Amino acid sequence: MGGAAVNASQESAPSANDRLKDLTSWDADWRGLRVVVTGIGVSGFAAADTLIELGAKVVVVDASTTAKAKAQADTLKIVGAVDVLLGEEAVKLLPLIDGEKPELIVTSPGWRPDQALLAAAKRKHIPVWGDVELAWRVRERAGRKTADWLTITGTNGKTTTVGMTESMLQAAGLKAIAVGNVGTPILDALRDPVEYDAFAVELSSFQLHWSHSLSPVASVCLNVAEDHVDWHGSYASYLADKAKVYENTQKAAIYNADQIETERMVENADVVEGCRAVGFTTNTPGISMLGVVDGLLVDRAFIEERKNSAAELASIADLGPVAPRHMVANALAAAALVRAYRVDPASVKQGLVNYLPGAHRIQLVAKQDDVLWINDSKATNPHAASAALSAFHNVVWIAGGLSKGVNYDDLVKEHAPRLKSVVLIGTDTEALEASLQRHAPDVPVIAQPKGDTESVQTADGNASSPIFGETIMAQAVRAAASVAEPGDTVLMAPAAASMDQFSSYAHRGDAFVQAVRELVEGQAKTTEE
Repeated sequence: MGGAAVNASQESAPSANDRLKDLTSWDADWRGLRVVVTGIGVSGFAAADTLIELGAKVVVVDASTTAKAKAQADTLKIVGAVDVLLGEEAVKLLPLIDGEKPELIVTSPGWRPDQALLAAAKRKHIPVWGDVELAWRVRERAGRKTADWLTITGTNGKTTTVGMTESMLQAAGLKAIAVGNVGTPILDALRDPVEYDAFAVELSSFQLHWSHSLSPVASVCLNVAEDHVDWHGSYASYLADKAKVYENTQKAAIYNADQIETERMVENADVVEGCRAVGFTTNTPGISMLGVVDGLLVDRAFIEERKNSAAELASIADLGPVAPRHMVANALAAAALVRAYRVDPASVKQGLVNYLPGAHRIQLVAKQDDVLWINDSKATNPHAASAALSAFHNVVWIAGGLSKGVNYDDLVKEHAPRLKSVVLIGTDTEALEASLQRHAPDVPVIAQPKGDTESVQTADGNASSPIFGETIMAQAVRAAASVAEPGDTVLMAPAAASMDQFSSYAHRGDAFVQAVRELVEGQAKTTEE
Protein backbone atom coordinates (compact mmCIF):
# COMPACT_ATOMS: atom_id res chain seq x y z
CA MET A 1 0.00 0.00 0.00
CA GLY A 2 1.20 3.54 -0.70
CA GLY A 3 2.59 5.75 2.05
CA ALA A 4 0.28 8.06 3.96
CA ALA A 5 0.94 11.77 3.94
CA VAL A 6 0.08 13.76 7.01
CA ASN A 7 -1.80 16.54 5.24
CA ALA A 8 -4.98 16.18 3.22
CA SER A 9 -5.02 19.59 1.64
CA GLN A 10 -6.28 18.18 -1.64
CA GLU A 11 -9.99 17.73 -2.05
CA SER A 12 -11.10 14.75 -4.02
CA ALA A 13 -14.48 14.85 -5.49
CA PRO A 14 -17.34 12.50 -5.04
CA SER A 15 -18.42 11.28 -1.64
CA ALA A 16 -18.12 7.62 -0.75
CA ASN A 17 -21.59 7.59 0.82
CA ASP A 18 -23.18 5.67 -2.05
CA ARG A 19 -20.59 2.93 -1.81
CA LEU A 20 -20.89 2.73 1.97
CA LYS A 21 -24.65 2.13 1.72
CA ASP A 22 -23.93 -1.20 0.03
CA LEU A 23 -21.45 -2.35 2.70
CA THR A 24 -23.91 -4.29 4.82
CA SER A 25 -22.29 -7.73 5.10
CA TRP A 26 -18.91 -9.36 5.37
CA ASP A 27 -19.26 -10.51 1.78
CA ALA A 28 -19.84 -7.01 0.36
CA ASP A 29 -17.07 -5.41 -1.70
CA TRP A 30 -14.79 -3.76 0.89
CA ARG A 31 -11.73 -4.12 -1.30
CA GLY A 32 -9.72 -0.95 -1.76
CA LEU A 33 -11.94 1.13 0.54
CA ARG A 34 -9.77 3.92 1.95
CA VAL A 35 -10.21 3.91 5.74
CA VAL A 36 -8.55 5.80 8.57
CA VAL A 37 -8.80 4.06 11.94
CA THR A 38 -8.32 6.41 14.89
CA GLY A 39 -6.80 4.76 17.93
CA ILE A 40 -4.64 1.68 18.32
CA GLY A 41 -6.11 0.40 21.57
CA VAL A 42 -8.34 -2.64 21.93
CA SER A 43 -11.23 -1.49 19.72
CA GLY A 44 -9.04 0.34 17.21
CA PHE A 45 -6.76 -2.66 16.79
CA ALA A 46 -9.76 -4.97 16.24
CA ALA A 47 -11.25 -2.54 13.68
CA ALA A 48 -7.99 -2.24 11.75
CA ASP A 49 -7.41 -5.99 11.82
CA THR A 50 -10.93 -6.61 10.52
CA LEU A 51 -10.66 -4.05 7.74
CA ILE A 52 -7.32 -5.49 6.64
CA GLU A 53 -8.95 -8.92 6.41
CA LEU A 54 -11.76 -7.40 4.34
CA GLY A 55 -9.27 -5.97 1.87
CA ALA A 56 -9.60 -2.27 2.72
CA LYS A 57 -6.69 0.18 2.50
CA VAL A 58 -6.06 1.17 6.10
CA VAL A 59 -4.14 3.90 7.88
CA VAL A 60 -4.13 3.84 11.71
CA VAL A 61 -3.38 6.98 13.69
CA ASP A 62 -2.79 7.40 17.42
CA ALA A 63 -1.19 10.09 19.56
CA SER A 64 0.47 7.49 21.78
CA THR A 65 4.09 6.51 21.33
CA THR A 66 4.27 4.03 24.21
CA ALA A 67 5.94 0.67 23.89
CA LYS A 68 2.52 -0.98 23.77
CA ALA A 69 1.34 1.28 20.92
CA LYS A 70 4.50 0.55 18.95
CA ALA A 71 4.06 -3.19 19.51
CA GLN A 72 0.44 -2.98 18.31
CA ALA A 73 1.63 -1.08 15.23
CA ASP A 74 4.26 -3.71 14.45
CA THR A 75 1.66 -6.48 14.76
CA LEU A 76 -0.72 -4.74 12.36
CA LYS A 77 2.05 -4.27 9.82
CA ILE A 78 2.79 -7.98 10.01
CA VAL A 79 -0.81 -9.13 9.51
CA GLY A 80 -1.50 -6.96 6.48
CA ALA A 81 -0.87 -3.90 4.34
CA VAL A 82 -1.38 -1.02 6.75
CA ASP A 83 0.32 2.26 7.61
CA VAL A 84 0.47 3.31 11.26
CA LEU A 85 1.17 6.92 12.24
CA LEU A 86 1.99 7.54 15.90
CA GLY A 87 2.53 10.77 17.84
CA GLU A 88 0.72 14.04 18.46
CA GLU A 89 1.18 15.28 14.90
CA ALA A 90 -0.42 12.12 13.49
CA VAL A 91 -3.84 12.97 14.93
CA LYS A 92 -4.10 16.61 13.89
CA LEU A 93 -4.78 16.27 10.16
CA LEU A 94 -6.45 13.74 7.89
CA PRO A 95 -3.90 11.50 6.19
CA LEU A 96 -4.08 10.83 2.49
CA ILE A 97 -4.33 7.24 1.32
CA ASP A 98 -2.73 6.55 -2.04
CA GLY A 99 -2.81 10.30 -2.64
CA GLU A 100 -6.56 10.62 -2.02
CA LYS A 101 -8.67 11.60 0.95
CA PRO A 102 -10.19 8.76 3.02
CA GLU A 103 -13.66 7.45 2.21
CA LEU A 104 -14.40 6.45 5.81
CA ILE A 105 -13.18 7.03 9.36
CA VAL A 106 -13.60 4.25 11.93
CA THR A 107 -12.99 5.77 15.34
CA SER A 108 -12.27 4.36 18.75
CA PRO A 109 -15.08 5.29 21.18
CA GLY A 110 -13.02 7.56 23.41
CA TRP A 111 -12.24 10.05 20.64
CA ARG A 112 -14.35 13.19 21.06
CA PRO A 113 -16.27 14.59 18.07
CA ASP A 114 -14.37 17.88 18.37
CA GLN A 115 -10.98 16.16 18.12
CA ALA A 116 -9.04 17.83 15.28
CA LEU A 117 -8.93 14.89 12.87
CA LEU A 118 -12.58 13.96 13.39
CA ALA A 119 -13.65 17.59 13.06
CA ALA A 120 -11.75 17.75 9.77
CA ALA A 121 -13.54 14.64 8.57
CA LYS A 122 -16.89 16.27 9.33
CA ARG A 123 -15.94 19.41 7.38
CA LYS A 124 -14.98 17.26 4.41
CA HIS A 125 -18.20 15.20 4.67
CA ILE A 126 -16.34 11.95 5.35
CA PRO A 127 -18.57 9.51 7.28
CA VAL A 128 -17.42 8.43 10.74
CA TRP A 129 -18.33 5.04 12.18
CA GLY A 130 -17.48 3.45 15.50
CA ASP A 131 -16.25 -0.12 15.86
CA VAL A 132 -19.78 -1.20 16.81
CA GLU A 133 -21.21 0.23 13.59
CA LEU A 134 -18.55 -1.61 11.60
CA ALA A 135 -19.40 -4.80 13.50
CA TRP A 136 -23.08 -4.45 12.65
CA ARG A 137 -22.20 -3.97 8.97
CA VAL A 138 -20.13 -7.18 8.80
CA ARG A 139 -22.18 -9.40 11.11
CA GLU A 140 -23.75 -11.39 8.25
CA ARG A 141 -21.38 -13.75 6.50
CA ALA A 142 -22.12 -16.52 4.02
CA GLY A 143 -21.92 -19.97 5.56
CA ARG A 144 -22.00 -18.70 9.16
CA LYS A 145 -24.76 -18.22 11.70
CA THR A 146 -25.63 -14.57 12.37
CA ALA A 147 -25.81 -13.82 16.10
CA ASP A 148 -28.75 -11.82 17.43
CA TRP A 149 -27.96 -8.67 19.41
CA LEU A 150 -29.37 -7.70 22.81
CA THR A 151 -28.09 -4.18 23.53
CA ILE A 152 -27.58 -2.52 26.91
CA THR A 153 -26.67 1.03 27.83
CA GLY A 154 -27.18 3.31 30.82
CA THR A 155 -25.15 5.61 33.00
CA ASN A 156 -24.59 2.83 35.53
CA GLY A 157 -25.05 -0.92 35.76
CA LYS A 158 -24.17 -1.78 32.16
CA THR A 159 -21.43 -4.29 32.90
CA THR A 160 -23.44 -6.08 35.58
CA THR A 161 -26.52 -6.28 33.37
CA VAL A 162 -24.53 -7.52 30.38
CA GLY A 163 -22.95 -10.22 32.55
CA MET A 164 -26.34 -11.29 33.90
CA THR A 165 -27.78 -11.36 30.38
CA GLU A 166 -24.91 -13.50 29.14
CA SER A 167 -25.33 -15.88 32.09
CA MET A 168 -29.09 -16.26 31.51
CA LEU A 169 -28.61 -16.95 27.80
CA GLN A 170 -25.95 -19.55 28.55
CA ALA A 171 -28.18 -21.17 31.20
CA ALA A 172 -30.77 -21.60 28.44
CA GLY A 173 -28.24 -23.61 26.44
CA LEU A 174 -27.46 -20.85 23.96
CA LYS A 175 -24.01 -19.95 22.69
CA ALA A 176 -23.78 -16.38 24.00
CA ILE A 177 -21.04 -13.94 24.93
CA ALA A 178 -20.76 -10.48 26.47
CA VAL A 179 -19.19 -8.06 23.99
CA GLY A 180 -18.80 -4.37 23.23
CA ASN A 181 -17.69 -1.99 25.95
CA VAL A 182 -16.83 -4.97 28.18
CA GLY A 183 -15.19 -8.32 27.71
CA THR A 184 -14.48 -9.41 24.15
CA PRO A 185 -14.28 -6.72 21.43
CA ILE A 186 -17.34 -7.24 19.29
CA LEU A 187 -15.33 -7.52 16.06
CA ASP A 188 -13.20 -10.27 17.60
CA ALA A 189 -16.36 -12.17 18.61
CA LEU A 190 -17.68 -11.92 15.06
CA ARG A 191 -14.48 -13.49 13.74
CA ASP A 192 -14.38 -16.18 16.43
CA PRO A 193 -14.63 -19.76 15.08
CA VAL A 194 -17.53 -20.23 17.52
CA GLU A 195 -20.84 -19.42 15.83
CA TYR A 196 -22.76 -17.59 18.55
CA ASP A 197 -26.52 -17.54 18.89
CA ALA A 198 -26.59 -14.17 20.65
CA PHE A 199 -24.45 -11.27 21.78
CA ALA A 200 -25.09 -9.34 24.99
CA VAL A 201 -23.76 -5.99 23.82
CA GLU A 202 -22.67 -3.28 26.26
CA LEU A 203 -22.79 0.13 24.60
CA SER A 204 -21.32 3.30 26.04
CA SER A 205 -22.67 6.71 25.07
CA PHE A 206 -19.50 7.15 23.01
CA GLN A 207 -20.14 3.99 21.02
CA LEU A 208 -23.77 4.94 20.47
CA HIS A 209 -22.73 8.37 19.23
CA TRP A 210 -20.80 6.74 16.38
CA SER A 211 -23.47 4.09 15.61
CA HIS A 212 -26.05 4.61 12.88
CA SER A 213 -27.77 1.43 11.71
CA LEU A 214 -27.99 -1.10 14.57
CA SER A 215 -31.22 -3.11 14.84
CA PRO A 216 -31.15 -5.27 17.99
CA VAL A 217 -33.74 -7.86 18.95
CA ALA A 218 -34.19 -6.12 22.31
CA SER A 219 -32.63 -3.07 23.90
CA VAL A 220 -32.52 -1.27 27.23
CA CYS A 221 -31.35 1.99 28.74
CA LEU A 222 -30.98 1.13 32.42
CA ASN A 223 -30.89 4.67 33.77
CA VAL A 224 -29.49 8.10 33.00
CA ALA A 225 -27.74 10.71 35.10
CA GLU A 226 -25.35 13.54 34.38
CA ASP A 227 -22.10 12.04 33.11
CA HIS A 228 -19.49 12.60 30.41
CA VAL A 229 -20.71 16.16 29.87
CA ASP A 230 -17.14 17.10 28.96
CA TRP A 231 -17.22 14.62 26.03
CA HIS A 232 -20.77 15.23 24.77
CA GLY A 233 -20.82 18.98 25.33
CA SER A 234 -24.12 18.97 27.24
CA TYR A 235 -26.40 16.68 29.21
CA ALA A 236 -29.01 16.93 26.45
CA SER A 237 -26.50 15.63 23.90
CA TYR A 238 -25.55 12.81 26.27
CA LEU A 239 -29.23 11.81 26.61
CA ALA A 240 -29.70 11.94 22.84
CA ASP A 241 -26.83 9.52 22.31
CA LYS A 242 -28.08 7.16 25.01
CA ALA A 243 -31.52 7.16 23.37
CA LYS A 244 -30.01 5.77 20.17
CA VAL A 245 -29.94 2.34 21.81
CA TYR A 246 -33.66 2.02 21.05
CA GLU A 247 -33.54 2.92 17.36
CA ASN A 248 -34.66 0.08 15.06
CA THR A 249 -35.30 -2.33 17.94
CA GLN A 250 -37.20 -5.36 16.68
CA LYS A 251 -39.03 -7.02 19.60
CA ALA A 252 -38.80 -5.14 22.90
CA ALA A 253 -37.64 -1.66 23.90
CA ILE A 254 -37.11 -2.01 27.65
CA TYR A 255 -37.16 1.04 29.91
CA ASN A 256 -36.78 1.88 33.58
CA ALA A 257 -40.29 2.58 34.82
CA ASP A 258 -38.82 4.37 37.84
CA GLN A 259 -37.10 6.93 35.63
CA ILE A 260 -39.28 8.88 33.22
CA GLU A 261 -36.37 9.87 30.95
CA THR A 262 -35.92 6.31 29.70
CA GLU A 263 -39.65 5.91 29.05
CA ARG A 264 -39.61 9.07 26.96
CA MET A 265 -36.68 7.72 24.98
CA VAL A 266 -38.79 4.71 24.04
CA GLU A 267 -41.79 6.88 23.17
CA ASN A 268 -39.65 8.92 20.77
CA ALA A 269 -37.71 6.02 19.25
CA ASP A 270 -38.19 4.89 15.67
CA VAL A 271 -38.55 1.14 16.25
CA VAL A 272 -39.51 -1.77 14.01
CA GLU A 273 -43.26 -2.22 13.56
CA GLY A 274 -44.60 -4.50 16.29
CA CYS A 275 -41.85 -3.75 18.81
CA ARG A 276 -43.21 -3.61 22.38
CA ALA A 277 -42.42 -1.16 25.16
CA VAL A 278 -41.64 -3.13 28.32
CA GLY A 279 -40.91 -1.54 31.70
CA PHE A 280 -39.04 -2.81 34.72
CA THR A 281 -39.38 -1.59 38.29
CA THR A 282 -38.14 -2.57 41.73
CA ASN A 283 -41.72 -2.06 42.91
CA THR A 284 -44.91 -3.99 42.07
CA PRO A 285 -45.14 -4.23 38.27
CA GLY A 286 -48.04 -3.16 36.12
CA ILE A 287 -49.12 -4.93 32.93
CA SER A 288 -46.31 -5.32 30.39
CA MET A 289 -43.69 -4.87 33.08
CA LEU A 290 -41.26 -6.84 35.21
CA GLY A 291 -40.95 -6.07 38.91
CA VAL A 292 -40.78 -7.32 42.48
CA VAL A 293 -43.53 -8.89 44.61
CA ASP A 294 -42.81 -10.23 48.11
CA GLY A 295 -39.10 -10.63 47.43
CA LEU A 296 -39.66 -12.32 44.06
CA LEU A 297 -38.67 -11.09 40.60
CA VAL A 298 -41.76 -11.50 38.44
CA ASP A 299 -42.78 -11.10 34.80
CA ARG A 300 -46.08 -9.49 33.72
CA ALA A 301 -44.91 -8.80 30.18
CA PHE A 302 -43.97 -12.02 28.43
CA ILE A 303 -46.85 -14.25 29.50
CA GLU A 304 -50.32 -14.63 28.00
CA GLU A 305 -52.09 -14.17 31.36
CA ARG A 306 -50.33 -10.90 32.16
CA LYS A 307 -53.60 -9.06 32.85
CA ASN A 308 -54.31 -10.99 36.05
CA SER A 309 -51.10 -12.83 36.97
CA ALA A 310 -47.31 -12.85 36.87
CA ALA A 311 -44.66 -15.50 36.26
CA GLU A 312 -42.08 -16.02 38.99
CA LEU A 313 -38.54 -15.69 37.62
CA ALA A 314 -36.26 -15.71 40.66
CA SER A 315 -35.92 -14.39 44.20
CA ILE A 316 -33.84 -11.50 45.45
CA ALA A 317 -31.94 -14.08 47.49
CA ASP A 318 -30.69 -15.59 44.21
CA LEU A 319 -28.64 -12.40 43.70
CA GLY A 320 -26.34 -13.19 46.60
CA PRO A 321 -25.80 -12.02 50.17
CA VAL A 322 -25.68 -8.30 49.25
CA ALA A 323 -28.41 -7.26 46.81
CA PRO A 324 -28.93 -3.48 46.83
CA ARG A 325 -31.83 -2.02 44.91
CA HIS A 326 -29.80 -1.14 41.83
CA MET A 327 -28.61 -4.75 41.50
CA VAL A 328 -32.24 -5.92 41.60
CA ALA A 329 -33.03 -3.41 38.85
CA ASN A 330 -30.14 -4.71 36.75
CA ALA A 331 -31.39 -8.29 37.17
CA LEU A 332 -34.89 -7.29 36.05
CA ALA A 333 -33.53 -5.50 32.98
CA ALA A 334 -31.46 -8.53 32.02
CA ALA A 335 -34.47 -10.77 32.56
CA ALA A 336 -36.60 -8.56 30.31
CA LEU A 337 -34.01 -8.75 27.54
CA VAL A 338 -33.79 -12.52 27.57
CA ARG A 339 -37.53 -13.01 28.05
CA ALA A 340 -38.00 -10.97 24.87
CA TYR A 341 -35.65 -13.53 23.32
CA ARG A 342 -37.91 -16.35 24.60
CA VAL A 343 -35.66 -17.61 27.37
CA ASP A 344 -37.67 -19.61 29.93
CA PRO A 345 -38.09 -18.53 33.59
CA ALA A 346 -35.99 -21.41 34.93
CA SER A 347 -33.00 -20.25 32.88
CA VAL A 348 -33.44 -16.69 34.17
CA LYS A 349 -33.18 -17.99 37.73
CA GLN A 350 -30.26 -20.29 36.97
CA GLY A 351 -28.45 -17.49 35.16
CA LEU A 352 -28.70 -15.27 38.21
CA VAL A 353 -27.50 -18.06 40.50
CA ASN A 354 -24.55 -18.74 38.17
CA TYR A 355 -23.62 -15.07 37.73
CA LEU A 356 -20.47 -13.94 39.53
CA PRO A 357 -20.32 -10.17 40.04
CA GLY A 358 -17.16 -8.48 38.81
CA ALA A 359 -14.64 -6.92 41.12
CA HIS A 360 -14.95 -3.27 42.15
CA ARG A 361 -18.77 -3.34 42.27
CA ILE A 362 -20.11 -3.36 45.86
CA GLN A 363 -17.25 -5.76 46.63
CA LEU A 364 -16.94 -6.86 50.24
CA VAL A 365 -13.23 -6.61 51.00
CA ALA A 366 -13.16 -7.24 54.74
CA LYS A 367 -15.09 -7.17 57.98
CA GLN A 368 -12.95 -6.28 60.97
CA ASP A 369 -14.16 -5.28 64.43
CA ASP A 370 -17.71 -5.04 63.01
CA VAL A 371 -16.60 -2.52 60.38
CA LEU A 372 -17.43 -3.36 56.75
CA TRP A 373 -14.93 -2.35 54.04
CA ILE A 374 -16.61 -2.09 50.62
CA ASN A 375 -14.90 -1.46 47.27
CA ASP A 376 -17.10 0.18 44.63
CA SER A 377 -14.39 1.78 42.53
CA LYS A 378 -16.65 1.29 39.49
CA ALA A 379 -18.78 4.15 40.87
CA THR A 380 -17.20 6.72 38.57
CA ASN A 381 -20.07 9.25 38.70
CA PRO A 382 -22.58 10.59 41.26
CA HIS A 383 -25.41 8.31 40.10
CA ALA A 384 -23.35 5.17 40.67
CA ALA A 385 -22.10 6.44 44.01
CA SER A 386 -25.68 7.18 45.06
CA ALA A 387 -26.68 3.59 44.38
CA ALA A 388 -23.80 2.35 46.52
CA LEU A 389 -24.44 4.79 49.36
CA SER A 390 -28.12 3.79 49.42
CA ALA A 391 -27.16 0.26 50.41
CA PHE A 392 -25.51 1.22 53.73
CA HIS A 393 -25.92 3.34 56.88
CA ASN A 394 -23.27 5.09 59.00
CA VAL A 395 -20.85 5.47 56.11
CA VAL A 396 -17.26 6.62 56.13
CA TRP A 397 -17.10 7.62 52.49
CA ILE A 398 -13.87 7.62 50.45
CA ALA A 399 -14.58 9.77 47.40
CA GLY A 400 -13.07 12.04 44.78
CA GLY A 401 -11.16 12.02 41.50
CA LEU A 402 -11.78 13.47 38.05
CA SER A 403 -15.28 14.94 38.23
CA LYS A 404 -15.88 15.13 34.44
CA GLY A 405 -17.83 18.37 34.90
CA VAL A 406 -20.70 16.91 36.96
CA ASN A 407 -22.56 18.46 39.89
CA TYR A 408 -22.54 16.80 43.32
CA ASP A 409 -25.27 18.78 45.09
CA ASP A 410 -28.09 16.25 44.69
CA LEU A 411 -25.84 13.36 45.71
CA VAL A 412 -24.68 15.05 48.91
CA LYS A 413 -28.15 16.37 49.84
CA GLU A 414 -29.69 12.90 49.49
CA HIS A 415 -27.07 11.03 51.48
CA ALA A 416 -25.83 13.57 54.04
CA PRO A 417 -27.80 11.85 56.88
CA ARG A 418 -25.91 8.57 56.39
CA LEU A 419 -22.44 10.13 56.17
CA LYS A 420 -20.28 9.87 59.29
CA SER A 421 -17.16 11.26 57.64
CA VAL A 422 -15.73 11.82 54.15
CA VAL A 423 -12.14 11.03 53.14
CA LEU A 424 -11.22 12.84 49.93
CA ILE A 425 -8.86 11.45 47.32
CA GLY A 426 -8.11 12.83 43.87
CA THR A 427 -6.68 16.01 42.43
CA ASP A 428 -10.02 17.47 41.32
CA THR A 429 -12.11 17.58 44.51
CA GLU A 430 -13.19 21.23 44.56
CA ALA A 431 -16.73 20.60 43.30
CA LEU A 432 -17.32 17.76 45.77
CA GLU A 433 -15.83 19.76 48.65
CA ALA A 434 -18.09 22.70 47.83
CA SER A 435 -21.20 20.49 47.79
CA LEU A 436 -20.22 18.97 51.13
CA GLN A 437 -19.80 22.44 52.64
CA ARG A 438 -23.20 23.53 51.33
CA HIS A 439 -25.28 20.45 52.09
CA ALA A 440 -23.39 18.48 54.78
CA PRO A 441 -21.53 21.14 56.76
CA ASP A 442 -21.50 19.04 59.94
CA VAL A 443 -19.87 16.01 58.29
CA PRO A 444 -16.11 15.94 58.96
CA VAL A 445 -14.00 15.98 55.78
CA ILE A 446 -10.48 14.54 55.75
CA ALA A 447 -8.52 15.75 52.72
CA GLN A 448 -5.57 13.72 51.47
CA PRO A 449 -2.36 15.31 50.14
CA LYS A 450 -2.31 15.55 46.35
CA GLY A 451 1.39 15.56 45.64
CA ASP A 452 2.73 12.14 46.68
CA THR A 453 3.66 10.06 43.65
CA GLU A 454 5.29 6.77 42.92
CA SER A 455 6.10 5.01 39.68
CA VAL A 456 4.03 1.92 38.94
CA GLN A 457 3.36 -0.28 35.95
CA THR A 458 0.46 1.34 34.11
CA ALA A 459 -2.09 -0.28 31.82
CA ASP A 460 -0.25 0.91 28.70
CA GLY A 461 2.97 -0.76 29.79
CA ASN A 462 4.74 2.52 30.51
CA ALA A 463 6.57 1.93 33.77
CA SER A 464 7.88 5.47 34.09
CA SER A 465 4.51 7.20 34.41
CA PRO A 466 4.02 8.78 37.84
CA ILE A 467 0.84 7.43 39.41
CA PHE A 468 -0.35 8.57 42.84
CA GLY A 469 -2.11 5.23 43.41
CA GLU A 470 -0.99 3.04 46.26
CA THR A 471 0.56 5.72 48.49
CA ILE A 472 -2.52 7.95 48.44
CA MET A 473 -4.91 5.03 48.89
CA ALA A 474 -3.02 3.66 51.88
CA GLN A 475 -3.24 7.09 53.51
CA ALA A 476 -6.97 7.28 52.75
CA VAL A 477 -7.60 3.84 54.23
CA ARG A 478 -5.70 4.73 57.40
CA ALA A 479 -7.67 7.98 57.67
CA ALA A 480 -10.97 6.08 57.30
CA ALA A 481 -9.89 3.53 59.90
CA SER A 482 -9.15 6.31 62.37
CA VAL A 483 -12.82 7.40 62.43
CA ALA A 484 -14.66 4.11 61.72
CA GLU A 485 -16.40 2.45 64.66
CA PRO A 486 -18.27 -0.86 65.08
CA GLY A 487 -21.40 -0.84 62.92
CA ASP A 488 -19.90 1.54 60.35
CA THR A 489 -19.21 0.87 56.67
CA VAL A 490 -16.12 2.27 54.96
CA LEU A 491 -17.27 2.69 51.36
CA MET A 492 -14.89 3.58 48.55
CA ALA A 493 -17.35 4.85 45.91
CA PRO A 494 -15.49 7.81 44.40
CA ALA A 495 -18.27 9.38 42.25
CA ALA A 496 -15.49 10.38 39.87
CA ALA A 497 -13.16 8.96 37.25
CA SER A 498 -9.78 7.57 38.29
CA MET A 499 -7.26 8.75 35.73
CA ASP A 500 -5.85 11.63 37.77
CA GLN A 501 -4.22 9.24 40.24
CA PHE A 502 -4.67 5.77 38.78
CA SER A 503 -4.45 4.06 35.41
CA SER A 504 -8.08 2.84 35.65
CA TYR A 505 -10.95 2.31 38.08
CA ALA A 506 -9.68 -1.27 38.45
CA HIS A 507 -6.23 -0.03 39.46
CA ARG A 508 -7.89 2.27 42.00
CA GLY A 509 -9.99 -0.58 43.36
CA ASP A 510 -7.01 -2.92 43.56
CA ALA A 511 -5.09 -0.26 45.49
CA PHE A 512 -7.98 0.01 47.95
CA VAL A 513 -8.24 -3.76 48.39
CA GLN A 514 -4.50 -4.04 48.98
CA ALA A 515 -4.47 -1.18 51.48
CA VAL A 516 -7.44 -2.60 53.42
CA ARG A 517 -5.94 -6.08 53.59
CA GLU A 518 -2.62 -4.70 54.79
CA LEU A 519 -4.48 -2.70 57.45
CA VAL A 520 -6.55 -5.67 58.59
CA GLU A 521 -3.55 -7.99 58.66
CA GLY A 522 -1.59 -5.41 60.64
CA GLN A 523 -4.40 -5.04 63.17
CA ALA A 524 -4.71 -8.81 63.51
CA LYS A 525 -0.96 -9.15 64.07
CA THR A 526 -1.01 -6.42 66.72
CA THR A 527 -3.88 -8.16 68.52
CA GLU A 528 -2.00 -11.48 68.53
CA GLU A 529 1.09 -9.83 69.98
